[in-house]
Amino acid sequence: MEKTDVIIIGAGPGLSASLARLCSKQGMKVALAARNIAKLEELSKETNASLYSCDASSISDVQKLFHDTDHGIGTPDLVVYNPSARVRGPIEKLDAEATKKALEITSFGAFLVAQESTKRMLLKGSGSIFFTGASAGVKGYANSSVFAMGKFALRGLAQALARELHPKNIHIAHFVIDGGIRSNSRPERVGNGEDNMLDPDTIAETYLQFHNQHRSAWAWETELRPWVENF
Repeated sequence: MEKTDVIIIGAGPGLSASLARLCSKQGMKVALAARNIAKLEELSKETNASLYSCDASSISDVQKLFHDTDHGIGTPDLVVYNPSARVRGPIEKLDAEATKKALEITSFGAFLVAQESTKRMLLKGSGSIFFTGASAGVKGYANSSVFAMGKFALRGLAQALARELHPKNIHIAHFVIDGGIRSNSRPERVGNGEDNMLDPDTIAETYLQFHNQHRSAWAWETELRPWVENF
């Protein structure tokens, strides 16, 4: 695979870490962005990744992130947007300000990142912008209206951008993560069979498979779910 540069926004210890490790092994230069970059120091050492502090819901932060990476890894070939926020509860009891902030993180931040990515990829003539979605983006659940709003908006953004930017040689993809992702703090459910949660390393492989798709057969969306899920 041709060596490329990747920016992972909303980086943490789960899927983002798996993706950073895989990209690094493939010879890609990795940039990790998060509000708290102290938690990423070990991952940065492991993957030789650059770290950038960024609140993805902030216009100025996102603009600064891309300005800084312009002078760091350069124009990215792949940008991955992972952040999301949840506010649970019955609608009559939800805090309006917390709801607004959650939507800014889950969907408005994705718009900001897509906008800055697109400006650069149009000049370069190619690129990939990927969004990490959830089952809440295709079906709403009771007491989870805020998460549904954010993820439905994210999916709508991805679908619209795919139609807008695919003809301009920029690959847009949305990943519906339909199930829990396994981690040290979230082990597999006992008594529910092996591989009953999503493996972050396998999800990361799917992201790179999408990035390497030939443009004659680009996919804009896929749904990833463990074999035991029945909802």
